[in-house]
Amino acid sequence: MTAFVKMHGLGNDFVIFDARDAALSMTTALARAVADRHLGIGCDTVVVMRPGGAAADVDVQFFNADGSESESCLNATRCVARLLLDERGLARVKLSTKGGLLVCNEVGKGQVAVDIGEPRLAWDQVPLASQVDTTQFPLDIGGSALPVSAVSVGNPHCVIFVPDAQKAPVTTLGPKIETLPFFPRRTNVEFAQVLDKARIRMRVWERGVGVTMACGTGACATAVAAIRRGLTGRKVELILDGGSLSIEWREEDGHVLMTGPTAMPFRGRVDLDKLV
Repeated sequence: MTAFVKMHGLGNDFVIFDARDAALSMTTALARAVADRHLGIGCDTVVVMRPGGAAADVDVQFFNADGSESESCLNATRCVARLLLDERGLARVKLSTKGGLLVCNEVGKGQVAVDIGEPRLAWDQVPLASQVDTTQFPLDIGGSALPVSAVSVGNPHCVIFVPDAQKAPVTTLGPKIETLPFFPRRTNVEFAQVLDKARIRMRVWERGVGVTMACGTGACATAVAAIRRGLTGRKVELILDGGSLSIEWREEDGHVLMTGPTAMPFRGRVDLDKLV
């Protein structure tokens, strides 16, 4: 039997396996089985913690609900950081991911702040299939052009500013945009409504998952897109379906900071061989 922890950040939920001391091979089929809400444990993302080496406290892998691997997941990063902060009695931990090194800090009242470094804004860093100004460009969707922004914060994002996020076509337009050839690695899709200079209401279609209650990387990407277009100040509250995250894009060093809560509904053990 393999131990796991079920955690979530604003309803964006994860099954976390600790493979620091015992090897664990996570395959596409196994990740999909674990994430299955009817036949498995159920989650948006499967997370595996591995030894971090000299640069980080742990190395973290993220697997979407469809079994594909993601470079980054910031709500899950906060959850892993929460486990390590509590386990070791530390105020700061470093996590290595395919999307880069993430520095996480205890900020009190159950909140964790994650410094994700500088966003990647060049078209080939997102990446996109051809050169555009990622601040805003027309995206061809079935013969019609839709103005969007593109940002990478370790993984790719397409941000669409809409007049009403609640009425946005998340479930219809989201999957279409996710798989457009213009996004070679597919993309997360955010539908964002600017409420004022300090607040954005956002809903998200996550690559490889679908609609989720929150998305930390999506919140960061949306804030960066809004700031680049002069729609908000450099510190913004992102109001998601599951709650709010605080995002700051610091002027002094260009780093993006995300602050938010975590929760742990339960721990358990599972026979992984019986899931696949």
